Amino acid sequence: MSKNPLLFEIKVNSLDDGPGIRTVIFFKGCPLSCVWCHNPEGKRAELEISFDKKACIACDKCLDVCKEGALNRADPNYINREKCTLCFDCVEECPSNALQRVGREMSIEDIFREIKKYEPFYRNSGGGVTFSGGEATFFMEFASQLAKTCKENGIHVLLETGGLFNFDRFVEVFYPNIALIYYDIKIYDAEDHKRYCGADNALILQNFIRLNKLYLEGGVEIMPRIPLIPQITATRANLDAIATFLRRENARRVALLPNNPLWGEKLDKLGGNSSLIKTKSWNSWMNQEEIEGYNSIFAGFEIV
Repeated sequence: MSKNPLLFEIKVNSLDDGPGIRTVIFFKGCPLSCVWCHNPEGKRAELEISFDKKACIACDKCLDVCKEGALNRADPNYINREKCTLCFDCVEECPSNALQRVGREMSIEDIFREIKKYEPFYRNSGGGVTFSGGEATFFMEFASQLAKTCKENGIHVLLETGGLFNFDRFVEVFYPNIALIYYDIKIYDAEDHKRYCGADNALILQNFIRLNKLYLEGGVEIMPRIPLIPQITATRANLDAIATFLRRENARRVALLPNNPLWGEKLDKLGGNSSLIKTKSWNSWMNQEEIEGYNSIFAGFEIV
């Protein structure tokens, strides 16, 4: 792993990742492995290469510079990732950006320099910086120091997290430097969570209970978020279980996140494959009637 964690994107002028206008820092690497991950380029903490067949103009410049013979138009994925050494010579030669490097190492100082460029937008809109991924808490020391730098400069910090982290260390170094937490609760049943997300959810639920208790006592606001994934999270049994859990913990607000089918294209660019992509429900946007049906399960909550 790099000395500093890799980022796969710094997204500016975002209106979808918290209040106001925000800069979103996407960390590369996650302790979970959700089968529907909407940011598959954030799952692995290592460098990767992506290929966008729609952007390719078939100039063959990349073929000419690949020393390993890892590129082949007869290959459905174009890149033989076992042969590829990630030298990125092909990326440098590609005129259409069909081939791209996924992941870059940046220091805290370099990241904050990018953040600070947009400070007037945060101030005028009530925005700030959002830590996303991947999973920022996977890099606890680095991310908490970046959050501290933002806070010391008067910049609002929001953390989007899957909740799988060491609670005591989080509260010690990260928690004092953030103003808002978006906390994903995907699947309530432990076995289903392990099946679809790659890990048990006991620690995730426990961390939510403890953080929500702190919030109710005057601490940092925590808002649970539930991705609506067809046939996996968006089932009556799962949503009823999560709603019951949140009511028991006196949660007040909840965000329901409709399925976004565009993740399949991202996975394809990385040479990944999922049988789920081929099903109709996974390739479709949810209609308003479906969404309203899911909302009704969370009657009594403020639904964001």
